[in-house]
Amino acid sequence: MCILQKKLLLRYFIRISFLGKKYCGWQIQPGQISVQETIEKCIGNIIKEKINIVGAGRTDSGVHATSMYAHFDTEKTIQNKDFLRKINLYLPIDISILDLFRVKEKSHARFDATSRTYKYFITKHKDPFKIDQSFFCKYELDLKLMKKAAKALLKFDDFESFSKSKTDVKTFICKVNYAQFVEEKETIIFEINANRFLRNMVRAIVGTLIEVGRKKISLKEFEEIILKKNRSSAGFSAPAKGLFLSDIIYDWDKIK
Repeated sequence: MCILQKKLLLRYFIRISFLGKKYCGWQIQPGQISVQETIEKCIGNIIKEKINIVGAGRTDSGVHATSMYAHFDTEKTIQNKDFLRKINLYLPIDISILDLFRVKEKSHARFDATSRTYKYFITKHKDPFKIDQSFFCKYELDLKLMKKAAKALLKFDDFESFSKSKTDVKTFICKVNYAQFVEEKETIIFEINANRFLRNMVRAIVGTLIEVGRKKISLKEFEEIILKKNRSSAGFSAPAKGLFLSDIIYDWDKIK
């Protein structure tokens, strides 16, 4: 009697950065170019093995990442330096693999993440060199009001008002750890960290905060919008090109 032995698979994490302009988003979609599929094909060609990568999240079309994680399984032992050199020569210029490391067999890029950080870039003056990585806001904004409204986000945990309509999530509950604005010369940066994010959540928050900055929505009305749990009550969705996934936090002692 022949007993087939299960092949031993090794799990690796990769840290990725990409410019989202040319992609339909992270997730594979029929007939479109995604970040996930592009990386899968390149890694498969490098290690001569068909692989599937699992991302820490799903960025929408046009959204960028300075630090995104994903994992994949392979039968092969991969050498970090040699792999990084080869894969970055093979990948398109707008995607880079920053790091690769072996992790425990059941470590998961998505489910083991404890928090995620997004940054949204708003430019106050028209700058042709930032046109694809920021949102040019032509209106005068009251940044003090916007900072107060951002701080108010921490008082709530249900963000259905900032979620894309007709989404299939089971809950709209998110734990926002911090939300703040930083001003750097002619750029306003909104930074938010939470345990999870809903689809379109950050862009909807930014669009609504801009309405606060324009004094079209008061601080009280901003909080009332959240309590209504209705996307149509909130402001517009800020353009995807200004949004960056900037960090994902793990308990590395448990992962590696």
